[in-house]
Amino acid sequence: MIVVMKPDATPAEIQHVIQLVQQLGMKAHPIYGTERTVIAAIGSKRDECRQSVASSPGVESVVPILAPYKMASLEVKRERTVVRVGPLWVGNCHLGIIAGPCSVESYEQMLATARAVQAAGATALRGGAFKPRTSPYSFQGLKEEGLKILAAARQETGLPIVTEVLAASDVELVASYADVLQIGARNMQNYRLLEEAGASGKPVLLKRGPAATLEELLLAAEYILNAGNQNVILCERGIRT
Repeated sequence: MIVVMKPDATPAEIQHVIQLVQQLGMKAHPIYGTERTVIAAIGSKRDECRQSVASSPGVESVVPILAPYKMASLEVKRERTVVRVGPLWVGNCHLGIIAGPCSVESYEQMLATARAVQAAGATALRGGAFKPRTSPYSFQGLKEEGLKILAAARQETGLPIVTEVLAASDVELVASYADVLQIGARNMQNYRLLEEAGASGKPVLLKRGPAATLEELLLAAEYILNAGNQNVILCERGIRT
């Protein structure tokens, strides 16, 4: 369910509702908008929580969420999300252009590409340091050396880095270099990875998996959002025909 606070609700009233929701055994996710604050209360004790919270000071209304995804629902946050990373803005009619090679192969290749895509209007640089390949014999990426090359290209151009992370165990390493973590289509339903990426604090670009429904995509995003990360970019990768 969502708790809609009044436009003039004070920080103390908002904090009181958050603590009350938590005391009732629910998870509280505050979302601070430009006009009002909304608190998503996630858990099984909805009826008990609704009765206790509705009468709290500063609360305008308490509304149940009927969709299977909660945090990703427009019922929770009606304002359009805008993810901002340096010159990269995505959302609410902002056009973010992320460009670069499939894989990082050398410093010279990456720097030349970064300068070329920046001159062409790109606002972020992509490149794979860890590559998910169909064949185990194909090039798997330069790994941390590739991340270092990406960081050097960012230093030269100022373009934020978007790169893929393949495993939950690699999130901390990749997040230490990247500005945006990419979850590839093959990993859209790797739930442990989604949770770790969400907890990293870095914006996450989530690609739709092959043949995945929209509901499945939004439920995958829910894992990231439920980890406390509101900066999620949904990417329509395409389908196999």
